[in-house]
Amino acid sequence: MPVGEVAARPGGGVGGMVLGGGAAAAAAVGGDDAVVMQLAAAEGEETAITVNCPDQAGLGCDLCRTILEFGLRITRGADVSTDGHWCFVVFWVVPRSSSIKIRWASLKNRLMSMCPSSYFIPFYHDISQPGPPKFYLLKLLLPDRKGLLHDVTHILSELELLIHRVKVSTTPDGRVVDLFFITDGMELLHTKERQEETCSTLIATLGHSISCEVLPAEGFQQGFSSLPPKIAEELFRVELADSEICSSSLSAELKRVQTATINFDNSLSPAHTLVQIICADQKGFIYDILRTMKDCNIQIFYGRFRSDKKGSVNKGCREVDLFVKQVDGKKVIDSEKQEALRSRLRSEMLHSLRVMIVSRGPDTELLVANPVELSGKGRPRVFYDATLALKALGICIFSAEIGRQAASERQWEVYRFLLDDSREFPLATSPTNRNRVVDRVRKTLMGYYN
Repeated sequence: MPVGEVAARPGGGVGGMVLGGGAAAAAAVGGDDAVVMQLAAAEGEETAITVNCPDQAGLGCDLCRTILEFGLRITRGADVSTDGHWCFVVFWVVPRSSSIKIRWASLKNRLMSMCPSSYFIPFYHDISQPGPPKFYLLKLLLPDRKGLLHDVTHILSELELLIHRVKVSTTPDGRVVDLFFITDGMELLHTKERQEETCSTLIATLGHSISCEVLPAEGFQQGFSSLPPKIAEELFRVELADSEICSSSLSAELKRVQTATINFDNSLSPAHTLVQIICADQKGFIYDILRTMKDCNIQIFYGRFRSDKKGSVNKGCREVDLFVKQVDGKKVIDSEKQEALRSRLRSEMLHSLRVMIVSRGPDTELLVANPVELSGKGRPRVFYDATLALKALGICIFSAEIGRQAASERQWEVYRFLLDDSREFPLATSPTNRNRVVDRVRKTLMGYYN
């Protein structure tokens, strides 16, 4: 059995098994059961992930990002509590799709590795940068077909291999050369066994006609995108205009989610500001809030993220209560600071994912962009979801690139897909089909289809 997997029951569940911290947890954080998973007893039921360890800046954001990387969806919500030194966090999760195989033991180990090793950690110190990750080049040569890029991405995701850059090109004889620059979440790709597991899994799934090779990518640097100025200006606009939010290119469902209510209350607690948020439920909603608070140096001392209850007037919405302080330990009282935080939260929750279709000479290009955290981390599974949406529409990807671009005083991760224009689904001459692509990709990114 590959490293990190947990044997499943025939029905797909794991019989309510508990994965606890045990001796390794005790050694790592000075206490038992730093990460405990109460695994679902049956398919479709929730798994409860509990993290109980010393706190540090942005820990909740990092935990949430990793959970999303593993293909999980946070269901009824999350509870967060900290005194500034020790935190207690609970997430309720389910796999986003029955096709996703979750390596629960590996996820537990990844979450454990994020837990600080000492009680005495200054809260919200300057975020230290981890050591540079080791990059590898995965080279694939295989016959082309619709949905191929997503199928490869799906396999790499299940193997916990994170894609940082990809170059896809199609040869005249109908074969595809895929170059993936990747890192290994398990940090084992330097070993012959891990490399063999990667290639053997790809070959077993995609067929024996493929060529697979894993090489060190010495000197790798994150690529930088260079979009034409007019396209970049539209894609990275700080705030989307009301006319665009209500444009015909957005479906009725997407128009509904383009609103959020954010209120501040300083009367309920003598030490904390209460931030209350109501927003339509969508994929990455909790992550967007936690990363915004992390990047804005706002400390969350207690938080509850709830899905709507049966009969609630806020049907399809999430309700959030956060008791917070500024980095200096003071409440958020100044009205200008409140408005700045409100504007940032609204922008990050509603417009963090940008999707456009543009003409690139005679060809059609799909652009997807998302902001990068101050820590340098990108949003999880964007490439996975974009390729999934294109596969569902039956659109072939002629080439794909991932890069970064500075705009609006921040770094953005930019995904560029050059799309094949077919007679069955013309793009160059059909605004309707182009809007269908934007709508499908955006919905998939927001979790409507997975």
